[in-house]
Amino acid sequence: MSQSRFQVFDNIRDPAACAPRLAALRNELRRRGLDGFIVPRADEHQGEYVPPHAERLAWLTGFGGSAGTAVVLLDKAAIFVDGRYTLQVREQVDTALFTPVASNDTPPSAWIGENLTAGAKLGYDPWLHTPAAVDRLARAAEEAGGTLVPVADNPVDAVWSDRPAPPRAPARPYPLAFAGVSAADKLTQLREKLAKARSDLLVVSDPHNLAWLFNLRGADLTHTPLALGYALVPREGRATIFMDEVKIGADLREALEPLADIAGPEAFPAAVAAAAAGGRRVRLDAATAAAALREIVTAAGGTADVGDDPVSLMKAVKNEAEKAGARAAQRRDAVAVARFLAWFAREAPGGRLTEIDAAVALENFRAETNALVDISFDTIAGAGPNAALPHYHVTTASNRRIGEGIFLVDSGAQYEDGTTDITRTIAVGTPTAEMRDRFTRVLKGHIAIATAVFPRGTSGAQLDSFARRPLWEAGLDFDHGTGHGVGAFLSVHEGPHRISKLGTTPLEPGVILSNEPGYYKEGEYGIRIENLVLVEERDIPGADRPMLGFETLTLAPIDLALVEPSLLTQEERAWLDAYHARVREELMPALEGADRVWLEQATRPVGQ
Repeated sequence: MSQSRFQVFDNIRDPAACAPRLAALRNELRRRGLDGFIVPRADEHQGEYVPPHAERLAWLTGFGGSAGTAVVLLDKAAIFVDGRYTLQVREQVDTALFTPVASNDTPPSAWIGENLTAGAKLGYDPWLHTPAAVDRLARAAEEAGGTLVPVADNPVDAVWSDRPAPPRAPARPYPLAFAGVSAADKLTQLREKLAKARSDLLVVSDPHNLAWLFNLRGADLTHTPLALGYALVPREGRATIFMDEVKIGADLREALEPLADIAGPEAFPAAVAAAAAGGRRVRLDAATAAAALREIVTAAGGTADVGDDPVSLMKAVKNEAEKAGARAAQRRDAVAVARFLAWFAREAPGGRLTEIDAAVALENFRAETNALVDISFDTIAGAGPNAALPHYHVTTASNRRIGEGIFLVDSGAQYEDGTTDITRTIAVGTPTAEMRDRFTRVLKGHIAIATAVFPRGTSGAQLDSFARRPLWEAGLDFDHGTGHGVGAFLSVHEGPHRISKLGTTPLEPGVILSNEPGYYKEGEYGIRIENLVLVEERDIPGADRPMLGFETLTLAPIDLALVEPSLLTQEERAWLDAYHARVREELMPALEGADRVWLEQATRPVGQ
């Protein structure tokens, strides 16, 4: 297969570079009179995906995950990651320099409380933390007898000599045919919500919300079509968008000018202060607004109302055009995935394929749709023990040959009409009885979510255990959420809805989520089965309250070689057979030759 268009597999982490970088940072801290500094994996928008110039944590530590924090003191340092990255952090980071800490058990605030010395000054960049995070860190520093100190400019930037420039990719209008609702109508709905909340002004700090609200898309981030910027939306009056004007071409300017003024990002802090003056109530998004914004509003005499950005819920509930686009994108993507799976079934037994070969092949099958804008994240292609790393990223250094055992591939695509995300676990050769048992338990959990029926008002946290029960019954579990929200040609990870112990937002019709339970045996293999699902209303005869359920959007065979039929109930077998019949019906007309033969076999009834 040809080279990847959208992925880089170079091993860009150099552990030897970390020691001099850490030493340079400590020297800079001493020069400033600081005893430590907090380095989150964040930019000014607190996003999961950040541009290269904001990858301070990766530059300093070598850690390449999407979530983490380092706390650097003059005599010790720690890096905090969640359960997704427990193994990865030890492979990428020099643990003689940074002690890995499980953030689920010991968050940075707890570690600071135990390790900061009395009288110490711990620095932080107020643009890289939310108000709630700063409050937690400040309490921890105070309990240790120290002080949390904001810095006007980031000391990491001062020692990062070859730091990339901020992105300035062109932004563009997003067609109404895909958006479904005009930006003018969205602004009207938003202002009604601001009036109801008695907010005078909303600061739109999340670029996803900016893109959705104003029907624009950009290319400032890898794999996510965002234009980084802010907006101020008053309850009454004209909105203002703050974005590098180099990004705004004539077509986008023409679309935006009836809706908003346009200013450069350098004007944003002063504009927030001016808008907050006179005691105005300014809504700041608790998830993405920087603590610096709270200080600006308060200093100007305004009231910083830190809470939910109403745009997040508006965006999460897909309209009819967005739902239609999602279904079309999933069908298109399914054909590419099926062609890949058929190709893999033919090629993998020869023992010549590597993880990179598989990742590139899958991307190229998607490119052959002639509709691929980008992939939605770097493909997770893990063979054997690499499959046990939930967020594994293959590099030329880690690239394994795909041999007998399990191969896990988690991938997605960005199409103009929708965003996809799918994981399939594939047996190469004959799987062991243990692999079949674990896979089938994961499948049972997947089916439990897919078939769940629940009353309005139910949250993802209430459903999360459905996916875990078959694993719990065998003393097993997995250390990530069961599902995340997915955007409409936006981020593959979209809040606020999720199926997780932390997913407290009630599910609503129109929300798209992933359904992806898993199991990971360290050093041996990993299993995950992921489809996207759409929350929909369910008409149940005799029901005394409104009920909801899921429409499964993703269409691709689930590997029957890994299924142990004796572990499935009659209802579970019926679900799997019906799902495969639907996959066969939807995809067969788009496939040819050997791919059709493969699909017929891959979607046969369970046990045949």
